[in-house]
Amino acid sequence: MAPGTAQLAYLDPPFFTQKAHRLVTKDRKRTFEFRDLWPSYEAYAEFLYDRLIAVYRVISQQGSIFVHCDRNATHVVRAVLDEVFGPQFFRSEIIWHYRRWSNSRRGLLPSHQTIYYYSRSEEYTFNYEWQDYSPSTNVDQILQQRSRDAFGKTAYKRDSSGRVAPSGDKKGVPLGDVWDIPYLNPKAKERTGYPTQKPLLLLERIISLASNPGDTVLDPFCGSGTTLVAAMFLGRNAIGIDNSSDAVSLTRQRLKSPTKTESQLHRKGRDTYRSADESLLAILRGLEYVPVHRNSGIDALMKIGVDGTPVPIRIQRENESVFESACKLFGAARDKGAKVMFVIATSVEVQAPLISNDLPKGVIVVDSPRTLIEKSLQELRVGV
Repeated sequence: MAPGTAQLAYLDPPFFTQKAHRLVTKDRKRTFEFRDLWPSYEAYAEFLYDRLIAVYRVISQQGSIFVHCDRNATHVVRAVLDEVFGPQFFRSEIIWHYRRWSNSRRGLLPSHQTIYYYSRSEEYTFNYEWQDYSPSTNVDQILQQRSRDAFGKTAYKRDSSGRVAPSGDKKGVPLGDVWDIPYLNPKAKERTGYPTQKPLLLLERIISLASNPGDTVLDPFCGSGTTLVAAMFLGRNAIGIDNSSDAVSLTRQRLKSPTKTESQLHRKGRDTYRSADESLLAILRGLEYVPVHRNSGIDALMKIGVDGTPVPIRIQRENESVFESACKLFGAARDKGAKVMFVIATSVEVQAPLISNDLPKGVIVVDSPRTLIEKSLQELRVGV
């Protein structure tokens, strides 16, 4: 390639995992695999160095490079990038944060990967992206200009009439270097079955930040072709390279019929999925429990189960009998293997008291403090 061919390069090379990666597609018709095995860090560093030198040559003076890695060899990747691009052109260490389920293990659960961002020169392309202010931000204050007095202290700037001077339009907070972008779930439409496939949302953000429509994006480890598909969606040209014929075939297939998964989690934010009623859960204060969101029958699960099975809890609603509450809990929990389920009664019912035989199997009704007090008061009044 001629020098200056690409304005942006994204690399997702092997991570020095010392594993052979293998994954079967959902239809079980194809298997993708590659070996990430190295005799030493030195051999891995040499492998990266040779390829980064080639990438450096073909990136334009206004171009940038993003290199993806994880905890296995971040120190090696950073050192090689400093050697090839120069530490003065380091721009950011981006942390891609996500949440994934994993088996229990001794140690902290890995929940991020690292992307190193370097530019080719000081005259690099960068497009600002803005995010909403934090709920704790005092927005009315940041809309006012500030200045320093003779002692170097900041104060609100005022005009000749003594009024506070406005600071102009506010677009929000500039994008930071920690990105909360969901990992591809197993049922995502864009998932191909390639072992190290990254979400389109991640590549779209990188491409939007460091290139313009019509620019060329280079991916020398294109794998499943995510970079090329993201570039297509954003009106960029793209060049992908891979030494696996299966990866090249998959990329061509994706480019013919590109698919993008709409991430409701990314669009709405994690907090929108918090549907548990905090006022109801206050009744459980003092217990070790986990709130359950987006479930109409279960409000919480005890952290410690019974014989390895979960212990679900439902709190009686205002216009709901204890029996109705018990049936809803049982309906939501019966397929989860629960042996014991608790309904918290929050009202004293006028009808005859429930007999345990009336309840679905495994459901136990206990009174809330409010119910206990109301029952005691009723008994006291009857005694008087």
